[in-house]
Amino acid sequence: MERQPDPTRSALIVIDMINTYDHEDAELLVPSVEEVVPVLAELIGRAREADAPVIYVNDNFGLWRSHHGELLDAALSRPHADLIEPIRPDDQSLFVLKARHSVFFETPLSYLLWSLGVGHVVLTGQVTEQCVLYSALDAHIRHLGVTVPKDAVASIHPHLASAALEMMERNMGARIVTAKETDFAPSASGG
Repeated sequence: MERQPDPTRSALIVIDMINTYDHEDAELLVPSVEEVVPVLAELIGRAREADAPVIYVNDNFGLWRSHHGELLDAALSRPHADLIEPIRPDDQSLFVLKARHSVFFETPLSYLLWSLGVGHVVLTGQVTEQCVLYSALDAHIRHLGVTVPKDAVASIHPHLASAALEMMERNMGARIVTAKETDFAPSASGG
């Protein structure tokens, strides 16, 4: 008998927040990340209290031999370590490396969610108009419920982030809410 994901079981997905911020557009991104980190830290704490899986899905900085500990160490050794420390993974956090924008593209995330019985994802992190948007689309086409707390996602270009949030809501059926409105046991309708 094949296991079916439970539409009421949620996982918190933290996208690309373990970051060295030494890339193009970092100076535009950092102010948004500074606003998001306290909100995201609180949301991660609530997910852990609710016993919802917390899954960090992160770029690998082009270091294919790296594991998440090396990525965390690299990020913590850079000038913006203060943006990493409040949201750092704990011993129960899961970690998936990605190569491209979507958290699903050629990663084991779909299988991981299925094995955990997760039918709903709460997408957080960066960048709203890129990785979060593409991940929401890929979650939608996998028949997963999607929630995006708009105050727990960071952007480079605020006007594009607004458009991306509208697209996620209209085209992908995502719930766009605040972090305080985020529930780790959404209704079976995906909301």
